[in-house]
Order: sequence, then C-alpha cells, then structure tokens
Amino acid sequence: MIIKAIVHPAEEGGFWAEVPALPGCRTQGETQEEIRENLLEAIEVWFEADEADTDEKESQIMELAI
Repeated sequence: MIIKAIVHPAEEGGFWAEVPALPGCRTQGETQEEIRENLLEAIEVWFEADEADTDEKESQIMELAI
C-alpha cells in the first residue's frame, strides 16, 4: 500500500507532516530522514489504535489491499 503524506517546514526549524487519508495522523522531525521514520511509526500507531478501539463482539476489521 502506498500512503501519501504532506511534509511542511516548521517555523521553529525541522518539519511536520500529516497523512490526509488518516485523520489525526501527524508527526514532526528535524531532518527528512527523521520525518520519514516518524511518519512510518505514526501510521503504524494510527492503524493499531483503530484496531484497539473496535468492540470485537459487535465489529469486525476487514483488511483490503488497494
């Protein structure tokens, strides 16, 4: 899966990034390499949090390859 992120320069230096397809998925970093690593971690945590919020008795998680 390919997910697009928007990387912005931060006023205080470094960068901050957001993933429009994943509401609330944002991170920051001092370098391009750090922002890439932080984005991967933020995306992983976003998906884990989504799964943790699901009531397994009433809901299902369906994974789809796009």
